[in-house]
Amino acid sequence: MSKPIPSPRPSTGTPEELPPDSPLTTKEGWRHFVGHDPVPPRLLPAAERAALSGRERMREDDRRREYHADLPLVKTPTIRKVIATARLLVQLNRNQVSARRGVILSGASGTGKTTALTQLGRAHELAIRKRYPRDGNRLPVLYATVPPAATPKMLAMEFARFFGLTFPTRANVTDVVDAVCATAAHVHVDLVLVDELHDLNLGTRSGAEASDQLKYFAERLPATFAYAGIDIESRGLFAGTRGGQIAGRFVVIPAAPFSHAHNGEKDAWRDLVGTLESMLRLHHHTPGTLTALSEYIFHRTGGMIGTLSQLIRGAAVLAIEDESERITEELLALVPIDFAAEQSEKLTTPAKPSSRRRRVA
Repeated sequence: MSKPIPSPRPSTGTPEELPPDSPLTTKEGWRHFVGHDPVPPRLLPAAERAALSGRERMREDDRRREYHADLPLVKTPTIRKVIATARLLVQLNRNQVSARRGVILSGASGTGKTTALTQLGRAHELAIRKRYPRDGNRLPVLYATVPPAATPKMLAMEFARFFGLTFPTRANVTDVVDAVCATAAHVHVDLVLVDELHDLNLGTRSGAEASDQLKYFAERLPATFAYAGIDIESRGLFAGTRGGQIAGRFVVIPAAPFSHAHNGEKDAWRDLVGTLESMLRLHHHTPGTLTALSEYIFHRTGGMIGTLSQLIRGAAVLAIEDESERITEELLALVPIDFAAEQSEKLTTPAKPSSRRRRVA
């Protein structure tokens, strides 16, 4: 006669025991992310900075490097739309027993899908914390990613891992799902974020069953589901009977690179660059320099928000390290960017006029 399977239990790890990366796919990592708000360091006047010892100046530079490496986020139009749409759906779903509506964020790699998804969760959790300031046990957001070649049990374990639930090796998927749903109800989860949705391969039996498992979670949990993935429409997620149900219940928000086709789009891009520039803490940087370079920056990044963030943050760190304390076009050219942006730059950067004069026949 087999022994009864013990009840799963949340891990009791303290913040000191967390791994350095504190992944978002754990409740500890998620709470750290929600509570983390980079504070701009004070930029010392020239005389005060000159009076610092070598060690003190090194510490001041380190603080500024760390700040620029983690530069505060700019809310793009996509982020604002995702937050507004999902927060409305949370309200509409609050008293729904089934057939709750959700949102899918779909687009190419580098268009800020994960950033928009996590910022949605952060905005929602901060609002809930404000509404229930004394309820420290409330955990309104669950964040998970779809593992490659996901099976129903693998997906269920990702949800369980967020809460820190542990199971014996013989536990089956029903045990895991029941424990996840009970825990989610106990901590009042009302928004579930699922990233890397493109890793669901509906062309395989296990992938289709994992998709069904996700749908089952959506039926069991009284929560709004928000998904993000690469080019979801082209991956068959909306095909067939399964896809028809998803298409009928989810709003799709496209994530796309910024465009530079007309003046309105150029102005929006310039404003975005200007907002990032206003966050810099460099001693000799002239305000407006990056705004004036917005067209160069657009072609360098392909309009990708992820590449833009990498470019500006990297240039700021280099400006501190080489002690120039300013960002120029020459310094921006030294920052490595992703391969896709490099290819886009080759295709979109206007050719410079030739310096040679035409010979007169």
